[in-house]
Amino acid sequence: MLQATGPARSAWDDLTATARLERLDRLEAARADVGTLLQDHGVTYGGADGWQLDPLPVLLDETEWLNLERGLRQRTELLDQIHTDLYGERSLLTSGLLPPEIVLAHPGFVRPAHGLRLPGSHQLFHAAADVARNADGSWTVLADRTDVPLGLGYAMADRRVISEAFAEPYRTSRTRRVGPFYDTLRRSLTGVAPAAAGDDPTVAILAPGECPTAFDHGYLAALLGVPLVTGEDLVVEDGRVWMRGLGRRMPVDVLLRGVPGTATDPLELDRSSPLGTAGLTHAVRTGGVTVVNTVGSGWLESPALATYLPRLARALRDEELLLPSVVTYWCGERSMCSHVIANLGRLIVRAVTGDRPPVRGWELSFGERADLAAAIAARPAAWVGQEPVEPSTTPTLDGAALVPRQTSVRTFTVTDGADYILMPGALGHAGTAPQTTLASDPLPTPAKDVWVLASEPDAPGPAAPSPGAHSTRDTSDATSLRSAENLFRLGRHLERAEATVRLLLTVSDRWDDYHARPGTRPGGAGGRALQVLLGALHRTTAEVPLAHLVTDVSVEGSLAWTVAQMGREAAHVRDNLSGDFWLTLSSTERALRRERERRRSRPGLASDAGLAPTLLTVLEALLAAHGTVSESLVRDVGWHLLDAGRRLERAHRVVATLAATLATRHGPAVEELIVTSVLAAHESGLTFRRRYRRGETAGALELLLRDHSNPRSLAFQLDRLDDHRANLPAVSDAAERDRLLAVLADAVDELDTSRAVTSGTGAERCDLAADLATYRRLLEDLTDEVVRVHLSRPAPSSWSAGGWQA
Repeated sequence: MLQATGPARSAWDDLTATARLERLDRLEAARADVGTLLQDHGVTYGGADGWQLDPLPVLLDETEWLNLERGLRQRTELLDQIHTDLYGERSLLTSGLLPPEIVLAHPGFVRPAHGLRLPGSHQLFHAAADVARNADGSWTVLADRTDVPLGLGYAMADRRVISEAFAEPYRTSRTRRVGPFYDTLRRSLTGVAPAAAGDDPTVAILAPGECPTAFDHGYLAALLGVPLVTGEDLVVEDGRVWMRGLGRRMPVDVLLRGVPGTATDPLELDRSSPLGTAGLTHAVRTGGVTVVNTVGSGWLESPALATYLPRLARALRDEELLLPSVVTYWCGERSMCSHVIANLGRLIVRAVTGDRPPVRGWELSFGERADLAAAIAARPAAWVGQEPVEPSTTPTLDGAALVPRQTSVRTFTVTDGADYILMPGALGHAGTAPQTTLASDPLPTPAKDVWVLASEPDAPGPAAPSPGAHSTRDTSDATSLRSAENLFRLGRHLERAEATVRLLLTVSDRWDDYHARPGTRPGGAGGRALQVLLGALHRTTAEVPLAHLVTDVSVEGSLAWTVAQMGREAAHVRDNLSGDFWLTLSSTERALRRERERRRSRPGLASDAGLAPTLLTVLEALLAAHGTVSESLVRDVGWHLLDAGRRLERAHRVVATLAATLATRHGPAVEELIVTSVLAAHESGLTFRRRYRRGETAGALELLLRDHSNPRSLAFQLDRLDDHRANLPAVSDAAERDRLLAVLADAVDELDTSRAVTSGTGAERCDLAADLATYRRLLEDLTDEVVRVHLSRPAPSSWSAGGWQA
């Protein structure tokens, strides 16, 4: 908060006044708000709660930022010139300005990328730099990020969260908005499309799939309004890149690369990589697609390059380097190697390839230093030594107090025609040792939003673009097979969660009525009905106590497990879902978390006690999630598959519940309670009471199996599946799918519910049990056919000693 000379920075005075930072209760409330908002926005890193965000931003005034911006723009232009030369004329190597070992021995230098060029004047499309402010106010670059500059999604998410948590200070501040940077990024992506793409190129983000930083890729795709794809979603044919969709392929003209450059093409680059697409490099070479950053830009991240940047700036630009790097000694030069070995006790030692964490020399024992010195002497070109940097600190909330934490910021630069544009903000990091932490973790937390304060307020406008708000291209058919599969499973898990909650609520109510209430007899009608319902619950979920069925995420089939699966599938299709969906999901997760904490704090609490409030909260959130999906998704193939998943799951659930409850004959009083409970669990009790006599089992079967007007019946689900069948392109032959659907629909329509209720002798209703078993088998086969017909993907190619295998 203080300048080097002592007085407080005026920006902090302003923020303190509007945010009331002197009040710790206000800060603690802000931290709680930030945590809630992170959940509401679905911000994850690694695990569900892995992303930590400090409520206090990093404040940079305009003068300081302009100096930093000038240095970062110059640095990006210099890296672009170096990159262009080394994949072109290579005069830097032949002239001796740059030692060949630094370039050619680095795994990020890709020889097949020689001659690959982007349209336009810049070959380095975008970059990031981790920088830290020194005690005297100057800045030092800790690391360059040129292969996969992560953090653009998190930077916007952090800004949206902090601008809500500190709404008044943010609204009244002179903070520059970061939204226009994403407009520039979107415009620049279309600007580097191949000439053959025409006026309306298709852009996609190539992501590694399930990984700790999946949120970053998914959120950025949603912000830009472009599809998120993985290597297996793409195929190269006829020199072009195509995205595998449902029943058709869609051309892709520009790929924003989120996977390492060496992993993009298993044919020409890393044969063992599962992340890339065979032939992608050839498609780039022939002008069929543009990949940014360009393949081969990863070597620019080598810390050894920092040793030579000052003289390269003078040689290539006739300028002094405005923004210095960490003082770096490359051990490939004998004098520097001797210096590093002689000073191991005070230097940070890094592997040039970045494949191992940095070593703080002062933390090593005498023997460990000797071993490290021997390793350096054996392969000197593979190591660098760096002088430690002590970044300045910013106020950070730790517990109930403000403490100083060393802070670095990750800045982002993107080409905009002939110039480079810097985001007027950054992704901050507050930690104990950013210089070493950043090297071992691509996105360390806790994070901080970075506010750049202008001399004049920005023109009125939104703080951030809404995800997908700027997409003008019709992407109704841009659903990859992978996304379609995730949407299908998301629909199933949504329905499974709701069905589980409704059955749990029904059992919980009956438990309160006939087990927990004093004076009731466990052997009476109510107690026997409760045992039947518990059996149905355990058969359709898992056989564990009620509380575990609600809160234990490790129990497959439990409510918590199903909600976790919902979140996992939704994260894979973030670019398809509206922001409101994450509000409903976070509300569900919070309710389950509170229930877990309540039971943890009261170990003697009965397994069934007090579950209803939590279940009602979860049900409310799930209904909102259904509404959000229903009202916000366009009716494209993705939506049809999601709803098909819902309908199949609902059909499975109603058949399984009826088989576990009404396929067995009970006494009149028990039967009436079971029928009433089953109808309640399937939200059909009100309609039943209007149409049928109380406790009429045949009427309940009619309503839940054959009634085409009841949204909860089996027949209704089959009708909706028939509608979806007509709107879903088939990947494989669909004759068996259509036959199974027709056979199942006919079997349900032919059911004689009166005969089904009265058939059989003794306790079992033989005909009804047989019919339900048939329905279950046909549904299982139909589900398998839907997956085969619509979601079957070709086997990925793989390399073995015998060559390429399909």
